[in-house]
Amino acid sequence: MSLPYAEVIGDPVAHSKSPLIHNHWLKQLDLKASYRAFHVRPDELAGFLENRALDLDWRGCNVTIPHKESAAMLIPGADDRVRAIGAANTIYRTQDKRLVATNTDVDGIAEAVGALALRDRVATVIGAGGAARAAFAYLAAQSCGEVRILARTPEKAGRAASECGLGARILPFEAGSGALEGAALVVNATQLGMAGQQPMPRFLLDELPMVAGDGLVFDMVYAPLRTDLLETAKRQGLRTADGLRMLVGQAATAFLRFFGTAPPREDDAELRAMLIR
Repeated sequence: MSLPYAEVIGDPVAHSKSPLIHNHWLKQLDLKASYRAFHVRPDELAGFLENRALDLDWRGCNVTIPHKESAAMLIPGADDRVRAIGAANTIYRTQDKRLVATNTDVDGIAEAVGALALRDRVATVIGAGGAARAAFAYLAAQSCGEVRILARTPEKAGRAASECGLGARILPFEAGSGALEGAALVVNATQLGMAGQQPMPRFLLDELPMVAGDGLVFDMVYAPLRTDLLETAKRQGLRTADGLRMLVGQAATAFLRFFGTAPPREDDAELRAMLIR
């Protein structure tokens, strides 16, 4: 008898830490199932999903770059989050065998932000792409006093925020915009600072002292884990959250959808140590 399985798909996908996370939890729970990475090119995505839909051992998949937007359109059973964000990072099979597309990045952001109270306070998001849209969806439910978006493409940023149900002030991606002034939360939702990508601009690092003294700086990047943004924020005495918190948080919700049981979170420190080796 074959075992149930789930997977992560992308192009590329070999770098993904999702198999490490999910297989760690499967082992901890002694569940007879598996999780793997599977390389799917853009022109293969529709056929891949059609074939997997026929395999009843398949419990679903996490979806990474560049498939998130396409997956949202290819799965008829997209939930409200996907319709708002316009991207799916998880596809799972329900008990009645239907496929549903959802976006657990919002859960990952919630885990990274933690108990930070944002009611009537300022939150600033750097970026307006797919990752930023998940942040917009999260912030739309937080009753912020003001949300500021620092973006190179103001029209795109405004449209994305509106589609996610978020009213926001769009500011130019340049020094002196005031985007960080008094912010209780700063979120980097871009690839700036990621290994192999452009560094975080100096002007943003120099303006971190403008953040509220009790503020939190959250960088979605997790390679490297210690980004210039987070290291500079720490030197300013600010609280920080790295991209691994979001990664594990979104994975926990996906794991529950795939395998019908919540992952064990009491050993998160052990899991984190494994992921940063």
